[in-house]
Amino acid sequence: MSSKLDEVFQFHQTAMTVRGYRQQLLASNIANTDTPNFKARDIDFSKTMQEALAPRSTGAGLAVTSPRHITGGDNPIGAKPLYRTPTQPSIDGNTVNMDTERTQFADNAIHYEANLALLNGQIKFMMAAIQG
Repeated sequence: MSSKLDEVFQFHQTAMTVRGYRQQLLASNIANTDTPNFKARDIDFSKTMQEALAPRSTGAGLAVTSPRHITGGDNPIGAKPLYRTPTQPSIDGNTVNMDTERTQFADNAIHYEANLALLNGQIKFMMAAIQG
């Protein structure tokens, strides 16, 4: 039974994980707007979702044999951040464009909230079905 529930919630869980990681990248870009030579980074959401939902081979991963092992970093999905193409040259080498970053940050936050609302709706629907 739990595997069926996992299948139902896997997409939304993965989407929220990818959106959360993207939100961290965008927040880092905004925080480093005045840092010389900082290069703005972002991920391709659709490509990252496809990779995250694809079945994985049993190859190149770290073996975790104890719950006390340290995980491989703060990138839980294996996304590859890309450098954003600068729209306007900067004297100090910084590629952060605040208008772009704010727009992307707000858009990502809205999609995250929508995903959360859909997930809550699915849970309420299942609870209503279980309770009768």
